[in-house]
Amino acid sequence: MAFRILIVDDSTFFRRRITQILQEDPELQVVGEAKDGMEAIRLVKQLKPDVVTMDVEMPVMDGISAVKQIMAQCPVPIIMFSSLTQDGAQATLNALDAGALDFLPKKFEDIALNKKEAVILLQNRIKALARKTPATTLRPLARLRESLARPKASKSGLGSHSSGLARSESSNVSSVSRSYSNKTYKCLAIGTSTGGPVALQKILIDLPASFPYPIIMVQHMPASFTQAFANRLNELCNISVKEAQQGETVKNGVAYLAPGGRQMTIEGHSGSAHIKISEAELFPQATYKPSVDLTFESLSKVYGGDVLGVILTGMGADGREGCRALKAKGSKIWAQDEKSCVVYGMPQAVTVANIAESNFDIGQMASQIKAEMLK
Repeated sequence: MAFRILIVDDSTFFRRRITQILQEDPELQVVGEAKDGMEAIRLVKQLKPDVVTMDVEMPVMDGISAVKQIMAQCPVPIIMFSSLTQDGAQATLNALDAGALDFLPKKFEDIALNKKEAVILLQNRIKALARKTPATTLRPLARLRESLARPKASKSGLGSHSSGLARSESSNVSSVSRSYSNKTYKCLAIGTSTGGPVALQKILIDLPASFPYPIIMVQHMPASFTQAFANRLNELCNISVKEAQQGETVKNGVAYLAPGGRQMTIEGHSGSAHIKISEAELFPQATYKPSVDLTFESLSKVYGGDVLGVILTGMGADGREGCRALKAKGSKIWAQDEKSCVVYGMPQAVTVANIAESNFDIGQMASQIKAEMLK
């Protein structure tokens, strides 16, 4: 049976274009179209689609308002179409906060080398979302909204959630049967893709301002989005978060987000590491820009076995080989568990390869990191 898709966009041309692309795949069936957010809400209730594609700017009701109401009334996986501009990035991040699971640029040439590649990417992203039931897919988003309802964090470490394991969520640690190692650490590394913005926020917002290690993050995201995403994380979190820049020294207590569209590696040694940002063309073997594999492999050369590597929700297998390199040096590798992933691709890849030592629900990941690293 084909997955049922509802397309929401005020452009008749774009709706027709997306319909043609999706219906080239026998696993996808477009069951309806809406020209504004209000009509989308009505049709979601009436048609009960498996996935909704949603435009941001529309008359009568915009996409973000529609997402909020759909998620409150009849939750369904939603993928946003947005422009690759600063305003588009802000709007898309707002849509993810409202409950959307994924996003793609409206100009397909921005994400693919040719039409065929773009068509396959769009079809696969929608099928990946459709395979998750709303109850399991949307659980991490509900948890994130609870996190965002807290008072604004304090960079001084005196904020409302700077007490580390003393916070109430520490009860989650005892509910998971595992013993913590006596390893020493010098770096936390996180790699993610589809569903990652929500998962990253959930983890970082729960880390204390006094977190004593650098955090290296790779999120598959367009170049125009990573700066806006880093800024948003910085506003929400106790720790400092920034988009990584060429040549800067890696500092403890700072989270560095790899710039979209390029590659980030870490060079030097653990006592004096620095960031190198390279044009993607220098690494033709890397499918993703940025690539978790490339960044994690560089960390294995700088920090050896003193890294906790974490792979979160995402399509594909990026991160598996980078995690393999880290584990070979003695580092620990964890992965998000299947039930809390938007797409169980990247975590599954490291788990099936017997690289991941433990799998955790996204709601428990921050507590587990603190229990392991803040001894």
